Amino acid sequence: MIKQLTLWAALWLFFPVFLQAQDTLLNKGYGYLAEKIDSTKDSIKATTYAGAYVAKAKAEHNWEEQVAGYKYFVHLSEARLRFAYADSMVYAAQKSKQNDVIGAAYLTRGIVFYAEKQHIKALDNYLIANNFIAKTNDDYLKYKVKYFIAHIKYYLGFYDEAMALFKECLPYFKDTDDRGYLNALHSLALCYNRTGNYSLCTQTNNLGLAESSRLNITEMSLYYKQCEGVNQYFEKNYKTALKMLLGVMAKIEQQDDFGNVSVTNFYIAKCYIALNSMQKALPYLRRVDEIFNAKAYIRPDLRENYEILINYYKDAGIPELQLHYIGQLLKADSILNANYKYLSGKIHKEYDTKELLYDKKKIEVALDNRKALDVVFIGLIVVLFFAVVYLMYRHFKNLKKYRQKFTELMNPAGGGNEPVTKQKTENLLDINPDVVNAVLDNLAQFEKEHKFLDKDLTQVKLAALIDSNTKYTSKIILHYKNKKYIDYINDLRIDYIVGRLKTAPHFRNYTYKALAEEAGFSTTQHFASAFVNRTGLTHSYFIEQLKKEVAVPEMDTLTTANKT
Repeated sequence: MIKQLTLWAALWLFFPVFLQAQDTLLNKGYGYLAEKIDSTKDSIKATTYAGAYVAKAKAEHNWEEQVAGYKYFVHLSEARLRFAYADSMVYAAQKSKQNDVIGAAYLTRGIVFYAEKQHIKALDNYLIANNFIAKTNDDYLKYKVKYFIAHIKYYLGFYDEAMALFKECLPYFKDTDDRGYLNALHSLALCYNRTGNYSLCTQTNNLGLAESSRLNITEMSLYYKQCEGVNQYFEKNYKTALKMLLGVMAKIEQQDDFGNVSVTNFYIAKCYIALNSMQKALPYLRRVDEIFNAKAYIRPDLRENYEILINYYKDAGIPELQLHYIGQLLKADSILNANYKYLSGKIHKEYDTKELLYDKKKIEVALDNRKALDVVFIGLIVVLFFAVVYLMYRHFKNLKKYRQKFTELMNPAGGGNEPVTKQKTENLLDINPDVVNAVLDNLAQFEKEHKFLDKDLTQVKLAALIDSNTKYTSKIILHYKNKKYIDYINDLRIDYIVGRLKTAPHFRNYTYKALAEEAGFSTTQHFASAFVNRTGLTHSYFIEQLKKEVAVPEMDTLTTANKT
């Protein structure tokens, strides 16, 4: 209830501004409003556009766009208001009933809690998000959940497990999300530092700096430098570490990143202590304590901050401050123990176990798929075998049929395109018999003079050659030759070429294009098609068999000569 009141209070702050722009903004598309929110540097204007975005989505009962609108408010608002907007975002997402939208909303709310170092609430939201996202095919969200789960593992000190997750995320984010890629690279460098791989940490930080420059995301260089400063402390290069950490301190504070401010102060203090400058270290140690009091932020390595202060004031003979910091240490331990116990149990029970079950299921599915593939493969082999057998059968059957066709062509029994001769005409065509006989005489002369070889021959031109019209010409050819005009001409041309190939051996050496042109065809494709339609053979097979027919008599002649 308090969060909802806070949300309405936030909306009321910009309501007068929004009301003024409402009439025009509500008529704009979501893309327009989103572009305005992303591009404007004026927070009030951006908030106005975000308000219009949410109002438009509510008016249209568009739950998915409401989620997007509240997410803009999460990014635009100050920390104390973000939780209220995150709650509204989750509510709208649940109404959408879309797994990816709900999962993304819970993930965002988890990130809001993580930013405030409320790790328990962050993990709870991550786990809920993971349950919904696992039901989708959204790889980006799956890797994003994995990335933030890895941060919880890092916080708990499970560095090797965190490192494995960050390494999984790196190649995916490198191809899809520049900022995510740089963040994962930075997190990996932190893991290398915590596991004592200081040289790998340095290499990763150097890579991160180079990639930040290449991708023009220069604000990330700040965190690589801070990480390398801490790494140099562990390498015992205290002056180098101190210089790097002091160099980034002010800029980190400007980021309102109290977690990294606390860490930077702590390691600056540690460098001064290593350089025997305890008095210079004290302000930084106290700053860590101030952040703890304000934000309840503590992590295992920062616990030493209180041990140092307790020992210092004990040696200085100031029991009041010694007692104060003992109390602070007990408070820190209670938070660490509660967080660690809850987070550790939850992450291994609800996340790692689920991941193992997921992997188990994935392996089982893979094995079932392999069995299915084996069955399919065997079936495919059987089908291919019978297909090969059938193709071989058909090949030999076709060879036999081709050979028979070739023999028929070489020894024709009559028929085919015989010259058109006068026949006794009957009144079947509804054409004057004298006209029919005249056309038949002209067609016979047309065939005898091989005028069908004219490449530019058309039905109109043929009609003119035989002193007729196209209508009579078509009817007479169809009746007396039982063919359409185009088939009649094509068959005459193919018969001519077959005859030339049989009687003139030099024709067998012509290219297909030359043969087509010789027969009057405009293209080799038309020639090849017409040849098959007329003879039942391909022209290449016919020519090949003709050459073999010639070769056999030549061999017989040579054999006879040798015997003589």
